[in-house]
Amino acid sequence: MTTAERRRILITGASSGIGLEAAKILLARGDELTILCRNAERSEQTRAALSESVQTCVADLADLASVAKAIEVLHQEQTSFDALVLNAGLQYAGHRSPRWSRQGIELTFAVNHLAHQFLVEGLRDQAQAIVITASEVHNPSTGGGRVGQPAGLGTLQGIHQGAGAAMVDGISPFNADKAYKDSKLCNLLLAKEIHRQSPGLPVVAWSPGLVIPRTSDGFFRSSRQANPLGQALFGFVARDVLKLTERVEQAGGLLVQLIDEAPNRPGFTYWSNGLLGPGRHQFSPTEPSQDASDGNKATTLWTLSSKLIKASLSTSS
Repeated sequence: MTTAERRRILITGASSGIGLEAAKILLARGDELTILCRNAERSEQTRAALSESVQTCVADLADLASVAKAIEVLHQEQTSFDALVLNAGLQYAGHRSPRWSRQGIELTFAVNHLAHQFLVEGLRDQAQAIVITASEVHNPSTGGGRVGQPAGLGTLQGIHQGAGAAMVDGISPFNADKAYKDSKLCNLLLAKEIHRQSPGLPVVAWSPGLVIPRTSDGFFRSSRQANPLGQALFGFVARDVLKLTERVEQAGGLLVQLIDEAPNRPGFTYWSNGLLGPGRHQFSPTEPSQDASDGNKATTLWTLSSKLIKASLSTSS
């Protein structure tokens, strides 16, 4: 790769898991990375794991004020990004009580959706394409989507209520697994709304499939804290016995593939790494769920989320 071909990629969630594997590939090819990390210590760890050439920027996605500061820094640098990759995500299934962001917003929704919408609002004009890591669990008709309570945002009363609402629908009792599924539905609706507002901007949402690495870090770390034995058993059966999972290295490669192809695919597309059978996946464009295709709900979610962001920052300032 020549200097002229080097791309600049901004990515969230690249300190571990799929994002870290994608970052390794991108760096090895000569791309330049800006990685958002939740604090200075995590920034140092990420640079040590990857390269001192990596630019990091502190942005705690659980604190909208921190995200605002990061946006301001990136604006001042006036860097143009070939792709804005919104990959960070958290889940704390197994915990019975909600956790809260710095602004008092349920943590799954705050990190997985709200902070990422804020980044889009602030940095869209500096990006040539946007890639969003979603999940098939947003769709109640898929394998993962059928387990437990299905995704569903209702009339978004939880966002109307503002800080302190345990669930986006404002009605359901708190359920950490459903909160995660709902946040992934929000990811698809966010992608759809970005496309409506900026039809010439390539927007790709994708599902990597079920990825359960053997490390104690990464996506399932909070769920392991709540139920270490159950999570270990689930990982063993799904990964080693039934072979339903995707390797984290392969998932990282799929993310790189989408980053490569996104600028050449104007409009909105959704890709899923669908399970065909034990150890066999097919990565291809597919249709999101009916709820995720609701343009009116996508616009309403964006509008309410934007108002919540502004109100939260005003209260915490």
